[in-house]
Amino acid sequence: MPRARSHLLIDGALTLVAMLAWTLSSAGQIVEREFDSGTLGRPWRYNVYLPSGYEDSQAQYPVLYLLHGNGQNFASWASGGNIEATADALIAALDIPPTVIVMPDAGTTWYVDRKEPMESAILRDLIPDVEAHYRVRAERSGRLIAGLSMGGYGSMRFALKYPELFAAAALLSPAIYDPDPPQNSSARRVDVFGSPDFDAQVWRSLGYPALWDAFLAKRQPVPMYIVTGDDDEFYIESSATQFYSLLRKHNQPAELRIVDGKHDWQVWRNVIGDAMKYLFRYTTQSAPPVAEH
Repeated sequence: MPRARSHLLIDGALTLVAMLAWTLSSAGQIVEREFDSGTLGRPWRYNVYLPSGYEDSQAQYPVLYLLHGNGQNFASWASGGNIEATADALIAALDIPPTVIVMPDAGTTWYVDRKEPMESAILRDLIPDVEAHYRVRAERSGRLIAGLSMGGYGSMRFALKYPELFAAAALLSPAIYDPDPPQNSSARRVDVFGSPDFDAQVWRSLGYPALWDAFLAKRQPVPMYIVTGDDDEFYIESSATQFYSLLRKHNQPAELRIVDGKHDWQVWRNVIGDAMKYLFRYTTQSAPPVAEH
């Protein structure tokens, strides 16, 4: 083998090793935690993404609570959403700061206090447990929330009902139908909004119109990023536009994206990165001004 070619091969191998080492060193990890929830009266699991360098750092990190959809679980964002690789890439590109991402197991509760007191459990048990066991910022400016479908519904409710807790929210294909869910929606069949039969009055009592006046009265805007596919089988593009228009009408900070796709992981994997870029703008800036309404 010619000497020059030998050097090139060696140099190439060393470069490959260096790139692999850099990739591994910049990669975060997902760990699972289980604890006893007093509110739920049972053990409760959640996944946590920890950024590269977390173990060797004493820093306090912003935290994103990332909610799954109906029929999914605490591992779905890792297995279907590719969230670990997405977060690694965003952090490496300096698009977001190093962050902790919490992904709780919520079953088909729709994040309300009906089938189980899941809304209360997140507030009373999950957030305190996260803040006790991980180095996350415990103030509003360091706390974000996002979710898909059922999780988008939950994120919307947490943002409107508890704007003092979350700096920003992202709603991915959010199941926030007003006035009622379509006939093919799982909301009608999960024994949350009426059992054994769906009750429209229960649904409406928990939707954003029922929360709206109290939200405005707090005068604490929560910037919202809303995104959905244009071929969503639940016609969520219509619901998303309707909610976005309400936010805009009342001068609330929000952005809307309608992308190509259906109600599936292909859409959610593709949009979560941009949604996170939007969210983390509000962990490094002062709070948005009080909106007029």
